[in-house]
Amino acid sequence: MVAQHEAEIVACIPSLRRYARGLAHDPECADDLVQDTLERAWKRFSMWQRRGAVRAWMFGIMHNLHIDRLRSQRRTPEDAIGDDFADTKAGVAAGDRLELRDLERALQRLPVEHREVLLLVGVEELSYKEIATVIGVPIGTVMSRLSRARERLRAELEGRPIAAKIQRVK
Repeated sequence: MVAQHEAEIVACIPSLRRYARGLAHDPECADDLVQDTLERAWKRFSMWQRRGAVRAWMFGIMHNLHIDRLRSQRRTPEDAIGDDFADTKAGVAAGDRLELRDLERALQRLPVEHREVLLLVGVEELSYKEIATVIGVPIGTVMSRLSRARERLRAELEGRPIAAKIQRVK
């Protein structure tokens, strides 16, 4: 039984690394986030209630760890976003590297709650229901965040001004 649980956790590592890279931007911070997620998942595997996929549960752990780190960084500010685009392959054409760098920068400019939903849908291909479970919000919130994230990313990449926030009028 332990070997099966270990295999389920290990199978999640590539997805966790991709998601962490999208969230943290810095490869070292992303690797730390993955390591801490794996450590917490392993220690608390007996607490998993088997109501969904292990993968979604682990994304939830990573989400919570990332939010905790963001909160602690607000208390001790430091420059978390660098200018270099990590792990660009040498064989990629210069124009493609520029587009990838622009995409990376645009993603990093998105609010965290938009970036995480966009990455979980677009890269990790989680369902809206799984994402709602991971980040602890209703499905409707997932859909609206995704819509806003896509629009903002599109505007950033096209060089258009970002639309002002909609204000509730009573």
